[in-house]
Amino acid sequence: MFGHFGWLWLSTKHKQTEILSVRFQALRTPRQWGAPVYVFERYVACRREELVLKHFSTDEYDCTARCTSGYRKHNFARNLLQMSKVKEQETYLRHEGIDVMSDAKMDSIRSNRENVRAVKEDLDDIRGAVRRGDFGVERRDAEIAAARTVIDAVNAPAELRDNLALFLRLVRKVLGEYDEDLRRSFDTLLVNAIAAGPDDASARIEELRVSEKGSPAGFVASIAAAIDSVRTADAEKRSLNSFLQFVSKIDDLSVEKSTLLMRAFVTYFHLANLCEENYRVQSLRAREAAVPTAAADNPINDITVAYRQLIEECGEETALLCLKRLEFHPVFTAHPTEARRKTIEKRIRTISELLDERSQLGGIARLENERRMLEEIDALFRTSPIAHKKPTPIEEADTILNLFDTTLFEMIPSVYRRFDDWELGDAAGTVPPVCPPFFHPGSWIGSDRDGNPNVTARVSRKVAEKYRVHVLDALARATHDISRSLTLDGISTPPSDELTQLWSHQTEMSETLSSHAFDKAGSELHRATMRVISDRLNATIKRNSDLMYQNAEEYIADLRIVQDSLAKAGAVRAAYGPMQKIIWQAQTFGFHLVEMEFRQHSLVHTRALEDILEHGHAGEKGELDRMTHEVMDTFRAIGSIQRKNGINAARRYIISFTRSAEDVENVYKLARLSFSHEEDAPVLDVIPLFEQIEDLENAVTIMEKVIQLPDVQRRLAQTGRRLEVMLGYSDSSKDAGPTSATLVLHAAQAALAKWAEKNDIDLVLMHGRGGAVGRGGGPANRAVLSQPKGSVNCRFKLTEQGEVIFARYGDPTLACRHVESVAGATLLQSAPSVEQVNTDMTIKYASLAKELDQASQERFHTLLDTKGFAEWFSVVTPLTEIGLLPIGSRPAKRGLGAKSLDDLRAIPWIFSWSQARINLAAWYGLGTACEAIGDLSRLRAAYKEWPLFTTFIDNIEMSLAKVDTRIARLYLSLGDQAELSEMVLSEMALTRKWVLAITGNKWPLENRRVLGPVIRLRLPFVNVLSVTQVHALSELRVHKESLTPEERERFIYLILCTVSGVAAGLQNTG
Repeated sequence: MFGHFGWLWLSTKHKQTEILSVRFQALRTPRQWGAPVYVFERYVACRREELVLKHFSTDEYDCTARCTSGYRKHNFARNLLQMSKVKEQETYLRHEGIDVMSDAKMDSIRSNRENVRAVKEDLDDIRGAVRRGDFGVERRDAEIAAARTVIDAVNAPAELRDNLALFLRLVRKVLGEYDEDLRRSFDTLLVNAIAAGPDDASARIEELRVSEKGSPAGFVASIAAAIDSVRTADAEKRSLNSFLQFVSKIDDLSVEKSTLLMRAFVTYFHLANLCEENYRVQSLRAREAAVPTAAADNPINDITVAYRQLIEECGEETALLCLKRLEFHPVFTAHPTEARRKTIEKRIRTISELLDERSQLGGIARLENERRMLEEIDALFRTSPIAHKKPTPIEEADTILNLFDTTLFEMIPSVYRRFDDWELGDAAGTVPPVCPPFFHPGSWIGSDRDGNPNVTARVSRKVAEKYRVHVLDALARATHDISRSLTLDGISTPPSDELTQLWSHQTEMSETLSSHAFDKAGSELHRATMRVISDRLNATIKRNSDLMYQNAEEYIADLRIVQDSLAKAGAVRAAYGPMQKIIWQAQTFGFHLVEMEFRQHSLVHTRALEDILEHGHAGEKGELDRMTHEVMDTFRAIGSIQRKNGINAARRYIISFTRSAEDVENVYKLARLSFSHEEDAPVLDVIPLFEQIEDLENAVTIMEKVIQLPDVQRRLAQTGRRLEVMLGYSDSSKDAGPTSATLVLHAAQAALAKWAEKNDIDLVLMHGRGGAVGRGGGPANRAVLSQPKGSVNCRFKLTEQGEVIFARYGDPTLACRHVESVAGATLLQSAPSVEQVNTDMTIKYASLAKELDQASQERFHTLLDTKGFAEWFSVVTPLTEIGLLPIGSRPAKRGLGAKSLDDLRAIPWIFSWSQARINLAAWYGLGTACEAIGDLSRLRAAYKEWPLFTTFIDNIEMSLAKVDTRIARLYLSLGDQAELSEMVLSEMALTRKWVLAITGNKWPLENRRVLGPVIRLRLPFVNVLSVTQVHALSELRVHKESLTPEERERFIYLILCTVSGVAAGLQNTG
């Protein structure tokens, strides 16, 4: 029972009465309200006429404060400032010069019962207004203040507070319209989660300040009480007690109500992500606007910065050579790492556009903007976050098409143009461009058949056709738009001889098309020619053999003729403006949109060859296995795609689990055996993928034998000795732990780079990274800059997976920034100064790396080798339930239960630990390794000087910022192996201790001005989802046999909703 102090104002029907102090006492906590009922007691002083309210019982204070702050005539419970004991109240009152009334004096005042009755009637009126919802305009003001108070309470970065508060208010409004009781439960859970605080005693919620212009309702009163309680109790005990109360409240919720609440929190996370995205966009625009155009480089455009540094260090000629070599290859995959429906993505993008418009609006337009936001948020809340079924590989291709339409097609040429604008200045757009078309997107969607039986040869053909038609349609429309703008007649802009010849060729090809174009263009021959080019693209879509372009190179050649003719006629702005843009688009996307990369496990090839050897490649000695037929059909599909879309559309073939040169040779053998005539076999660049520690360590030995293969030598001669090798981050991390995997991968890259230089190989390393830290996730540009000398060589290729795709490429401004950032780092990595630092520091800290590797790997294997670990892991995490998520056509794991770690894929391994708020795959073993070294100054020096170690520690610190020991204990308690639980918790504490000591922070990411607070403000919201998830898992694990099928389905759906929400809240979890 607590004593509470606050300023309260009453406006009665008869006179103004100022109640300077009221003590009110908690009596009970009705479950339906989730907050105490209070009794007003003692300490009343009046301005005009003394008045006392003795044991006047109100509704619970949340309701009372909310109703009075919104009601037009009454502004009650203006501010709840601090909580204290009775004696402390009296001391405070006397300090303020307010008399503390004696019981005798209070008795004499009681005679004025009419005033008491009037006040009571007024309060009754107020409560009636609450029940009727009669608040008027002030209700909206109260809701605004309420949301702002919460955002202030969680110490959100100042730059994000307005938008975060806006969305919190709108979500609460939507919930109130859906069910007022649901909204109150949302408030109560949030209040309790905030009171529980983050998972460290040093970071406390800052002091709550309530505006003098009105209390933001009972919701804020609850927040105030929760925050003020922080100051009056021991911090650690208070946090633990609040957390236990918070857990208890979630346990009391029904499954149906929990599900709706979780959907509400998931909705808010999506909106919070938009706030951060919007801030980044606005910040980038503001920073770039402040850069003078006369500056040597644009600090917002990393390509210009890197190019300028290369010129300073190497000279202009070398810098230009590096620029011409520049390539960035993002490869989009369909890995099931994002628990978000495509329908929800569309709504999020709509809300993002509305938020971007909002700052420019005022008056009724701003209100209309808010109405449309509410419309979308309401639909977002009412839309199940879980899809009804898994997408097919063909449907997954829509991810690429959506990116192409919303960002890539227009954004990529703007990246090229932005560099030209800076380098060429006023001449930009009037002379040939400097920036090469360095962006080369790839895709595994519809072509990655490793472990995905849903991807077949037939599927690959359909997906390739989908890409072809889509990009051709976009190019045709863009070409047609340019033709409409080229209204330059033959007098001012005479056509060149080459253009006249092209027009004659077009006329011979189709009099119908040319005459129609001439009728529209008249003497504007450039316009007429472009119109025919557009019509030929449409014919290419329909595969009209008489009119179609055979490949993208023919189309680009025609565009060049038009461009050169315009330039010769002096129309340089038309030539190097719109014409250059369409040429860049054609060079980047071709007729294939993305370069499809096929992948299959090496064991599948081995078995297929054995099958063919036994039964004949045509099955003349017996029926071939179904998988053998599929393997052969795949090579036929590749040949078909190359004939229709060009060789670059499908020339890469990746071999998972490459263990020997024979694995590469098998692919070339199978390709030839798939055709009656060997010369019909497609052109292939076979890429070995090294994933596990042993394979990475043997990579150079294997590659020495690979380049001796006749098929490989033939291909090297055709490509200028260019060769690709892929390195896998996920399986190596699961194999040896994150610390060892990071160090082994770095060593493998360095060894391969030296080997390539020795053998005159133009090496391109492909990085199989995921979004999660345990799968190589983190800022891509920093990862590039920490690579060994010679391993990048102005070319960088990586996989973009799951939630990372939408985060990096969903918004045009942020996508532009990402591409420029990675491309700039790819250029800069070749600067002598960067190469020198990476080389010298790798040598300097080689002994440290060895010690870290040995100690961390030993600790990691001790955990994994403990008897029953795999079964225990599947119990203490939502591993089984994650396998039920309809988030990708590719199975998330081999079966729904893990009998051994060999059965378990890397994605669910990492995803499950992140859902349990442990993130073990990102850090386990590092703490023990640092403890074994024991030299903090040595570790700090490495963190300061060695780029690889800096990036590694920073990524782990980000991962630890999302860990919660209290919630981790709840998950670990689902299992019955105390030894394993203790190993996890002790290593977590040890790793946290050393990472914070190395970085010098008190809490994870403390030194990151925006990122640190942004992650921490999310934690109360995420904690609600996490505790609900572990509660539902407990019900499934403990009461599995007694649950009916319907009850079990409801719990599973609830868990899947929380999985989606936690992924959205924590981000980079996949």
